[in-house]
Amino acid sequence: MLTEFGKVLLFLIVGAMFVAGGLFTSWILRPNRPYPAKLASYECGEEPVGNARARFNIRFYVIALIFLIFEVEVVFLFPWALVYRDLGLFAFIEMAVFLAILLVGFAYVWVKGDLDWDKPVPQVPKFERDRPVHKQQSSAEPVAA
Repeated sequence: MLTEFGKVLLFLIVGAMFVAGGLFTSWILRPNRPYPAKLASYECGEEPVGNARARFNIRFYVIALIFLIFEVEVVFLFPWALVYRDLGLFAFIEMAVFLAILLVGFAYVWVKGDLDWDKPVPQVPKFERDRPVHKQQSSAEPVAA
């Protein structure tokens, strides 16, 4: 007789076999006719131009991460709004603290300047190598006139 954990294990094994069987069947039945257009990168119907490893400014990633952080946090407002009447003053204070923390984070990002798209790209200082010093004439050597 199977225990409850045995039933879960059996369910996981059957599920894994079902997924593996589907993948194996599709691998066997699929047509395999690669050609250059099929193997090319798809960029909205445009021909790919240049190297795929182009460097982007880090600000694009920072803006995306900031957006994701605040977007995910705002999602917590919807369930709170649904049960607000049932929870009363405790829920209001709890959400006020949550929003205060979000506002502090937003102010920090704003003051730091991470939300500015048009700020100039910081210039990396360039140091030139020390050039070899040319031998200077000493006063003891005669000067050709």
